[in-house]
Order: sequence, then C-alpha cells, then structure tokens
Amino acid sequence: MVNEKIDEEQRELEKEEMSEAVEAIAEEEAKKVEEKQEENSAPEGAVIKDTSETGSKEKIDEAVKEKTEELPEKTEEKNKRTGEIKKVKPGEKGGFSRDGRSGGFSRDGRSGGFSRDRRGGGRRGKFSGGPRKRWEEEKEKVEWIPKTKLGKLVKEGKIKLDDIFKSAYKIREVEITDFLIPDIEEKLILIGGSPGKGGGIERRTVRRTVRVHKSGRRINLSSLVVVGNKQGCVGFGFGRSLTNKEAIKKATIKARLNLLPVKRGCGSPECKCGREHSIPFTITGKCGSVIVKLMPAPRGFGLCAPDEIKKVFELVGIEDIKMKSTGQTSTRMNFIYAVRDAMRNLNKMKI
Repeated sequence: MVNEKIDEEQRELEKEEMSEAVEAIAEEEAKKVEEKQEENSAPEGAVIKDTSETGSKEKIDEAVKEKTEELPEKTEEKNKRTGEIKKVKPGEKGGFSRDGRSGGFSRDGRSGGFSRDRRGGGRRGKFSGGPRKRWEEEKEKVEWIPKTKLGKLVKEGKIKLDDIFKSAYKIREVEITDFLIPDIEEKLILIGGSPGKGGGIERRTVRRTVRVHKSGRRINLSSLVVVGNKQGCVGFGFGRSLTNKEAIKKATIKARLNLLPVKRGCGSPECKCGREHSIPFTITGKCGSVIVKLMPAPRGFGLCAPDEIKKVFELVGIEDIKMKSTGQTSTRMNFIYAVRDAMRNLNKMKI
C-alpha cells in the first residue's frame, strides 16, 4: 500500500512538470517562428510556402524527449513525521528509487531496505542481504604438498596401503589416507546421552562432561568417529573440544591417521565357501570390564550385534558374524574399544 501511494504521487508530479515544460517549449518555438517570418517578409502578392511548422513540431518533440529523460533526476520525498517535502535524486540514500539501485524501497530488489523479489537489500537496511551462493562458501581445493617421507613416496606412487601396514611406517598426514582411499566412509558413534522425557537416556553423537570449579562449571564435549573402506580397513578416532564441530573434526582426523587392517574370511564350519564375508576364526577382545567374543557365521546369517557395533562391521566389510559380550556394555567407549582390541588380535594370529 505504501509503495502504491508513493507511485501515484510521483506520477502526478511528473505529469504536472511535463505539461509545464511542453507549454514553455511551445511558447519559445512560436516566438522563434514569428521572428523568422518578420525577417523573411516577402512583397505583396508573392506566394510563400511556410515550412517552419513541420520543423518546429520536430524540434518540440525532441525537446520534450530531452526534458522527459531529465525529469526522473528530480523526485520528491515526503517525511511522515514532519510532513516536509524534499527533492531527492534517485541515487541518494533514503530516496524512493525506481530502478532499485539505491534508496529505501526498491522495486527490483537490487538494493534498498525492503526488496520485493528478495534478491537483496541496502547496505544499511534492516532486511539487507540475500542468500549467499554456495560457491562463495566452498573453499578452493589446494594441491597437496607432502611434508613427510611417507607422504612423498605415496604421492610418487611407490608405496601402497598394504605396504604401509606391513612396514613400520606411521601415517602422520591426513592427505595420505585421502590419496590412497578416495572412497573412504565415516560414521559417528552415539556415545553421549541426555535424560529423556519418560525416563532412560536419549543417545547423542557428542558426550558432554561438566567439571565444577571455584570459578564455575567447565564443559567439555567429546565424540567418537569410525572410518573404513568396506574392504578390510578401519580406523577409530576420539576427539575432545569446547564445541561440537571441533570435537567431530578432531575425531575424524585421528581416525584417518589410526588405520587398522582386519582379516576377513569364512571360518564357519556350516558354510566353508571361502569368501571374505566373515572372520576366519573365533577371537576375543577386552577393554575395562567389557569382554567381547567374535565368532564366524555362515553366509546369509547377518550381523548379530548391537546397532552401534554394526556400524563398525559395515565399515570393515563384514556381512555375517556372531557376537557375545559381558561386563558394563552401557559404556559405549569401552564396548567399541573392546571390539577394536578383538580386531587387532585377528592380525596377531597366523593362518
């Protein structure tokens, strides 16, 4: 409603100024025509063709066009509080501009405080600024320059992932895992929790711990991430920070640095297919009071394990397995680390 009233007022002002300009131009042209006729006066009886009328009309039209182009430079703005009317150019701040390049109320939304199509607003407007483009937020990929001896060998193509596991090399750069395993996947383990409405615990990806000091409470956040390529390689990482984002970021970095090979096979006497869908033999692992026993299963049996442990087996590439556990398994950290210990023990045994 406000914009419509403003448009009507501007149109009326433009019409008045147009009419005044046309009248003034017509009077000037009429005077010029009369002066020319007096100067070029002919004797009596002579016939004179007056061509000034057609030329004067063309000149009037050109002059009117020039004036109409100049008219939008001067518009009027009415102050709501005081009622004063001021002449403001469309480029000035606070004006009501048609093209929307500046001013408070723009039509096409290029600038101004309140835009119709929401492309953006003025620099000082209350609702200024439109949605950012995705390409602005994304960072440009920088070429990896290795800093360690292992990184240089990996980039040159002299060492592969199996060679790293067999040798005594330790991965100290995250780019090494990204270079060797481009299709690596990661999953968050629900290690945290908060009390639910009806009792019990609502599981979360980040664990929150509070320490009470004289100065007040100090909060720490921690998370656990598991990475894998579903082909017998897995990594575990634990991160701690003051924010959720930083804790998850630290955990993912540590998981990519601490990769672990896992032996797969078909150790079930019921199957004996020879494929790598399970583990080759029974193995145990321990962490704290939690003891885990992993047993091979026949093909099509599935993953007989809790939901959070299933995430680990899926990233390793195990499709069928049996599992037994004892101890305080509600502590997710010890439960996951016990499974990791069992997978490490698989590599110690020779087949």
